Amino acid sequence: MGKRLLQTHALLVYLFLYAPIVIVVIYSFNSGRQVLNWQGFSTKWFGEALADPTITEPFRNSLVIAFGAAIVSCVLGTALAIAVSRMPQWMRVPIDSVVYMTLVTPEIVFGIAALVFFVQASNQLVTIGLIDEPLRGLWKILAAHVVFNASVVALIVRARFVGMGQTHEEASFDLGAGPVKTFVQVTLPRLAPAILAGGLLAFTFSFDDFITSFFVADAGTTTLPLRIFSSLRFGISPLINATAVMILGLTLIAIVLAYLVLRRTEA
Repeated sequence: MGKRLLQTHALLVYLFLYAPIVIVVIYSFNSGRQVLNWQGFSTKWFGEALADPTITEPFRNSLVIAFGAAIVSCVLGTALAIAVSRMPQWMRVPIDSVVYMTLVTPEIVFGIAALVFFVQASNQLVTIGLIDEPLRGLWKILAAHVVFNASVVALIVRARFVGMGQTHEEASFDLGAGPVKTFVQVTLPRLAPAILAGGLLAFTFSFDDFITSFFVADAGTTTLPLRIFSSLRFGISPLINATAVMILGLTLIAIVLAYLVLRRTEA
């Protein structure tokens, strides 16, 4: 009786969490314009979404930001993971605290902090000519996303780096290889699955992010989550449902790939 009650409770929790998502997916294939009035199966709204420049442009911005954030986060996160792992404890503990604080800080607080910092930083970079005005909004969102995603990559890569031990690196040094050659030929290939998994997660978090992007985006810069939010003020339409489903599909693909890569890393 207790086991059946627990299973029923778990089923109700899953229904509560995922039933709205399933409804959005189903009605994204509705041929009619009324969101909750089923008029037949159709994929036309996906085609219209991909042909709408007010959607394709924010979609391109989200992809550029997500790819950029993933690449930069992988570089910074990997370097941080290796450096922290080799530090003495009295130096490692404060840095670990900062990394974990980045992850547990409420996103709205992080968004306000990013608004204060990155807006001023971007103004200075535009003034001295390091970035162009049209790229200013993308740069701010990208930089804000990297702050969070670099911590995610660092935790994943560090777990892999600590778990694989130092035997191979020591053997490489004994055979006469230098630090750079050892890193390129021994350490980096062994860390590659963890780096790739961290990059995929960073891409997912950046592509789906709304709160941080909402705070730091310029008036002329819009990401896909921001575009969907602005459209919801005028009501839900099948076009928005189709766009949301495409975001969901892309996110699920990245998460599944990251999961498979992490399983390979653990093996």
